[in-house]
Amino acid sequence: MASQRPFLETPDGRYIVVRGRLWRRTNPNLPEGERKRLVRELMAARRAVKDAVGNDERLREARKAVDAAKIGLGERGPAWWTDGSPDLNRQMARSTPYANWFERPTE
Repeated sequence: MASQRPFLETPDGRYIVVRGRLWRRTNPNLPEGERKRLVRELMAARRAVKDAVGNDERLREARKAVDAAKIGLGERGPAWWTDGSPDLNRQMARSTPYANWFERPTE
């Protein structure tokens, strides 16, 4: 069985890198109970997306629920950090201030 490679995480913990692209992480300041609730909502909404294929109205509602859960988790919407740094979500790491960190060889 192939082992899964853990995601590369930026040094500041704001993003993971998937295929060279930055994806915003869940807000680490969320209380654990709230985070768990939002993850449950996200998983249910993702199942609803899968089940709604072929029904445009249900699909639209399910996608809204995915978006709401991701906003609640801090993965979308306003950035959860407060130091004024820009949100680089979905940008290629090599085109951001993380480029030197991303390009350096790992051991």
